Amino acid sequence: MLRCESLSRTYQSGGKPLTVLKDITFSVGAGEFVAVVGPSGSGKSTLLGLLAGLDLPSSGKVYLDGQDLSGLSEDARAILRGEKVGFVFQSFQLIPTLTARENVQVPLELRGLESSDRAASLLERVGLGDRGHHYPAQLSGGEQQRVALARAFTNDPKVLFADEPTGNLDATTGHTIIDLMVELNRAYGTTLVLVTHDPELAQLARRTIRLRDGAVVEDSSE
Repeated sequence: MLRCESLSRTYQSGGKPLTVLKDITFSVGAGEFVAVVGPSGSGKSTLLGLLAGLDLPSSGKVYLDGQDLSGLSEDARAILRGEKVGFVFQSFQLIPTLTARENVQVPLELRGLESSDRAASLLERVGLGDRGHHYPAQLSGGEQQRVALARAFTNDPKVLFADEPTGNLDATTGHTIIDLMVELNRAYGTTLVLVTHDPELAQLARRTIRLRDGAVVEDSSE
């Protein structure tokens, strides 16, 4: 489902090149649950952005469901993400002026698809069936992340990218969110790529890829 080959990313910082990722190669199978771990600054979020086609590598290639992302235009990559990718972020990224149900409906409405029944079903699945009319400010952090998780599954994604999804939550609520992600991963057969600094959460994954200084230093499946 995902494959990166000799992936590197270099930025200009203060007029000098800064290499954030160095020659990374691995693949992720359909339905697999992978945790990407490493200290702050190791390149975890940069790697996730490249795998999702939010950014392009300085060298190397990324294939998502067989498609070479570097061979697609920015618009084509956005269409691909809308069809095959879901996201969950640390900061929830909910629209404050929309209700929980309306937030979940957004991805489908942007594609011109019927959304009401799907949104209601997903909110029920994450335990918020009776909270759809509430606005984000009326929900706890854990409830907001559950709304974000429901929204991520509206397009029945082949791949779900989660970037520190429990970073703004207490430990108990964070584990509840991860349990939900794992449940949905299994129910829908979605490939799950989790970026986290929490070793306890990483242990829930079937495979762990560890980064240090922009390079893969451990892959638990190898």
